[in-house]
Amino acid sequence: MLLGTAWDYQDHLEEFLEKLAAVEARGTLVCNPPPVVRWNAEKRYLRELEERSATIVPTLWLGDAGREEVLSAMDEFGTDRVVVKRQVGAGGLGQHSFTRAALPDEEWRMGRPCMIQPFLPSVVEEGEYTFVFVDGQFSHGVLKRAAEGEYRIQSLFGGYESDYAPEPADLARAKAVVSALPFGNLLYCRIDMARLPSGKLAVMEAEAIEPYLYPEQGPQLGKRLAAAIMNRLI
Repeated sequence: MLLGTAWDYQDHLEEFLEKLAAVEARGTLVCNPPPVVRWNAEKRYLRELEERSATIVPTLWLGDAGREEVLSAMDEFGTDRVVVKRQVGAGGLGQHSFTRAALPDEEWRMGRPCMIQPFLPSVVEEGEYTFVFVDGQFSHGVLKRAAEGEYRIQSLFGGYESDYAPEPADLARAKAVVSALPFGNLLYCRIDMARLPSGKLAVMEAEAIEPYLYPEQGPQLGKRLAAAIMNRLI
C-alpha cells in the first residue's frame, strides 16, 4: 500500500494515525512503513535529526506562541524577522511571518504547538532546494522559488519549480540528512533544504509520509519507484 495525497492529515492527525494503525494491524505492507509515518508526522523529528548531526534551521519549540514569544525569538536569533510554523503542518498552511515593524496583535496566539525560526533571506533570494531519494538513492533535484512579494515557495502561494542539478557539496549535505534518519529501507524521502547565512544548506523538512515528488523534474521517477516497489514485493 502506498500513502497518497493524504494532504490534510495535519488537520486530522489522530484520525489519520488511527486508520494507519488499522491498516498495519491487518498486516498490509505500507510504504513508507507506519513507524516512519508516525515519527514524521510532527516536526519535532527535526530535533532528532539535529542530535544525529544533521544541520537544521535554528528553531525554538513552543507549546504555543503569542506576541511576547515572537519578540523573544527575534532577540534569541538576533534577527528582525521570524517565521512561526505549526509542529504538525504541511504546505505552508497556518504559517506566519512577523517583523519588528509588523508584530502580531497583542491578543494573537498561534493556538497550537509551534516552532519559531529566523527568516532566511536565501529562501527569497536563492530559493529552496529539494532532493528526492528513492530507495536511499538520489533521484533528482528541484529548485523552488517564491512568487514576487511572497516568501512561501508552495504553488498554493504562487511558487514555481525548475530543474536543479546540485553541486557535489550540496548533494552531500542532503545525503547526510538521509543518513541521519533513524530508519532505513525507505521507499521514498524528500529532503527540503535552504541556505543559512554561513553558506551551509540546512534541512527544513525531511518528508517521508506522502510528499509530492516532482515527477516533472524527475522523468525517471516512475521507473525507479516501480522497481523499488517490486523489490519489496518479491
